[in-house]
Amino acid sequence: MTTTTPRRRTPGFLTSRARGLFAATLLLAAACLTLAPHRAAAAEPLQIGYSDWPGWVAWEIAIQKGWFEEAGVDVEFKWFDYVASMDAYAAGQLDAVTMTNGDALVTGSARPSVAIIINDYSNGNDMLVATPDIEEVADLKGKKIGAELGFVGHLLALTAIQEAGLSEDDVEWVNTPTDKTAAMLESGNVSAIAAWQPNSGEALKAVPGSTPVFTSADKPGIIYDVLAVSPESLEARRAEWQKVVSVWYRIVDYLKDEDNLDEALEILAARVNISAAEYEPFFQGTYILSLDEALATWEKGDDLSSIYFSNEYVNAFNVKYEAYAEPLQSATYLDPSLTEAYAESVTVKP
Repeated sequence: MTTTTPRRRTPGFLTSRARGLFAATLLLAAACLTLAPHRAAAAEPLQIGYSDWPGWVAWEIAIQKGWFEEAGVDVEFKWFDYVASMDAYAAGQLDAVTMTNGDALVTGSARPSVAIIINDYSNGNDMLVATPDIEEVADLKGKKIGAELGFVGHLLALTAIQEAGLSEDDVEWVNTPTDKTAAMLESGNVSAIAAWQPNSGEALKAVPGSTPVFTSADKPGIIYDVLAVSPESLEARRAEWQKVVSVWYRIVDYLKDEDNLDEALEILAARVNISAAEYEPFFQGTYILSLDEALATWEKGDDLSSIYFSNEYVNAFNVKYEAYAEPLQSATYLDPSLTEAYAESVTVKP
């Protein structure tokens, strides 16, 4: 696999949520969108951009097995580096794109979207890795943390220190590109780094005795991964998007069957050109939501088990660190109705 811009991951695995780079392209993308030709309502396949994250690479299972054809929906999945996929969506070149719920808010200044599927949440791939002398997050008071400020690793680290009863001013932040965090920890200049796989794993290898003192598994829902669709496409081609939802839950059922795990890992790993054995830890650090779990996540609530609350949590972070100037109406970026309709269609009536 060739990648150019890391997402939450470096080349060779998952592409970066490079918010700074992406934000710099939004103005141009918005101009491109106004010039993009209007796509015929049903003349072309649904154009979906996807990238290197287990919950999105999982679409490859349906592509390889012909499940979209069986469902009667014409789709074209286009493989991108993560930032490039958001750029293409913002420029009107795609009907939908796989994004984190937080990045969907960032793209909204160029082109709004609506999440219709919650694929997964990060379940340990994102980590706060500390040197051997740090036994728990509270021990970081007065210490230095390396993180790419304004990115999801920074959000994770802030959450960790708040959970430990510290404030962000209780530590010293060292702005560090995510793909440099392992080297930063190894240098001894910081006591901890915040990163995602494979960078977090590289940090653990680089510093013997280092440990993950906090991970995304400690705060499920801080990072949700979704399929985000343009409101125009959703309105014009809702029946087709409903079929896409049904295919997604066929993928989920397949993945939840342990008898399929070996084959699934082979399919996912082949898409990103690594071995199944190398891919398995990344897959295990991603929690794919079952239909019932997704329905629960779509409910409004006052903690991160609700994607509505998660959106507001990330919304505040995005404003504080200047991804955009004013808080968004983040609930408008979410639409549970297609998942609910699918659930109704498969419910056995008494």
